Amino acid sequence: MAKFELIATTAFGLESVVAREVKQLGFEGVNVENGRVVFSGDEAGICRANLWLRSADRVLVKMGEFRARTFEELFEGTKALNWTDWLPEDGNFPVEGKSLNSTLFSVPDCQAIVKKAVVEKMKQKYRRSWFEEQGPRYKIEVALLKDTATLTIDTSGAGLHKRGYRQLVGQAPLKETLAAALVSLSRWREDRALIDPFCGSGTIPIEAALIALNIAPGLKREFAASKWPNVPANLWREARDEANSHIRQDLSLKIIGTDIDGEVLSLARHHARQAGVERYIHFQQLPVSEIRSSHKYGWVLCNPPYGERLGDPQEAAALYTEMKQAFKSLDTWSFYVLTAYPEFEHLFGRRADKRRKLYNGRLECQFYQFFGPKPPRPDKD
Repeated sequence: MAKFELIATTAFGLESVVAREVKQLGFEGVNVENGRVVFSGDEAGICRANLWLRSADRVLVKMGEFRARTFEELFEGTKALNWTDWLPEDGNFPVEGKSLNSTLFSVPDCQAIVKKAVVEKMKQKYRRSWFEEQGPRYKIEVALLKDTATLTIDTSGAGLHKRGYRQLVGQAPLKETLAAALVSLSRWREDRALIDPFCGSGTIPIEAALIALNIAPGLKREFAASKWPNVPANLWREARDEANSHIRQDLSLKIIGTDIDGEVLSLARHHARQAGVERYIHFQQLPVSEIRSSHKYGWVLCNPPYGERLGDPQEAAALYTEMKQAFKSLDTWSFYVLTAYPEFEHLFGRRADKRRKLYNGRLECQFYQFFGPKPPRPDKD
């Protein structure tokens, strides 16, 4: 199979996490850019990337990149690309677009120009003047940045955060892709306890269990490219068989999700069942003030409520002060907290050992990381 460029799009701040995932899958030519990771792959790689990438938003085929300061340059540059290698005669190819700091700032006009250029290219091969577009979906995107046009086709369809286990949504849910990235950034290990005291509908505990059990996050869903004739069904079948063969079932995990809201915990249990990890997670209705653990070392990883997201900022401030008191009993644990509240460190009573700017949707947050002491090494005989 011939190699071509693929792009894993990502939320800002998570590029290095996605790049690490791409490299762990064995892809080559990995290049990190703002909001995306570019790498080399083939048709089988489309399957593996969609099935396995935990923190990426989408997987795109990069069709080409060129300078475009005029509509003529955009038209000719688009028409010169190898669209007919990908689009079948009955393909459905809508065009979306975005433009930033570019001479061609009218996105609807750019979309129309790209659509026209692709149609002209299709006419040359299929010798027809009209395309009904009743077949598989190939969503094209034209992205203009500083007068450079990047043309891609989306292989994922629905965003990769839609794993297939969360049909029911609680209030202000955390995306699965961001939850997986938080687990990765925390460097949690499956032999350690993990508590999410604000687990809501269960996303962080579920993603942690999927990681520990080595379950590919895309196993329970389909993708746009699943219906493409140039990515044959046997490649998807082989990729899924491979993923199933790598699942670990010999683990005893210490993952706990608590929340004060009993109703949202019923959602969490339902989602864990759908994800196939229910028996690995203990959910309990409990206020944060009552968090305790018999484990000497562990992780607290959470996305607590904050004023901009849920309720009153003063309530969030009181909650963070409560967290400070509750976590005193876990003095050998590490704490990882994602919040947009600007005075979190002050209320928590500690400066973070490390902090990282991330985005929960469009909301700018900080991921505060407080490292606990390392466990003593076991004595050698």
